[in-house]
Amino acid sequence: MHHRTTVAGLAGALALSALAVPGAAQADEVSGDIRITKVVVNGGTNIVLGTTGVKTFTIAVTATDDSGIEVGRTFPVMWHTPLPNGDYHGLVTPDDIAGTCVHHSFTTTTCTYTLEMNPRIDPQDNTTAGTWTVRAHALANDGDHITKDSAAKAKVLRNSRLTVNASPEPVTKNRTITVTGALTRANWETYKYGGYTKQPVKLQFKKKGTSTYKTLKTVTTDSKGNLRTTTKATADGYFRYSFAGTSTTPAVASAADHVDVR
Repeated sequence: MHHRTTVAGLAGALALSALAVPGAAQADEVSGDIRITKVVVNGGTNIVLGTTGVKTFTIAVTATDDSGIEVGRTFPVMWHTPLPNGDYHGLVTPDDIAGTCVHHSFTTTTCTYTLEMNPRIDPQDNTTAGTWTVRAHALANDGDHITKDSAAKAKVLRNSRLTVNASPEPVTKNRTITVTGALTRANWETYKYGGYTKQPVKLQFKKKGTSTYKTLKTVTTDSKGNLRTTTKATADGYFRYSFAGTSTTPAVASAADHVDVR
């Protein structure tokens, strides 16, 4: 479901006060001895969005209480920025609020929910790239309940792409070659890939017959995200560029470009 859908419409009979995303940070709400012990988003990996493909991921909420957890009454939402008017700048919720629940014991249950993020709807704009927050609620069979305001954090990142081209090839040993490329990333406002400017990218080389890339130098992308540098061709092998990533953009390595040295 999309960010314009309110929690009230989704939750139905669930307690709205427990599910509403706060406009400012609040303390956790706890009644009784119920606890949310673990929340895992996307299996513990980052959520990476391009410009078109819908990303499906899960949020698993584990809760425990001496009376057991009432199935269908745990409920997570994931958001980026709450607004003063009660709306949200970036919000995703499960389509099925019951989830799929597994009882580990009489007292402990994990409920897993499937969510979707559409890069043309849910992030709203590029400012929501980075850390999102999960707010989770659980209810016990004896009426104990808990709402954890910041139950987990998750990274939602703008997908990155990286290219490389080494030339000329073939080349005479110890001659200079030029290695070009481009670092781009998804733009959630134009729905296109644009150059990622002023970013450090490593030029790496793997000699033919070996398995390890070695870093030759660090090159900075220009105002359009392009890369260009020179190096000596000392042996047959493979050149690539490697980007370490940032808080909003994942790490990426280009495909390898083979150079035949004669």
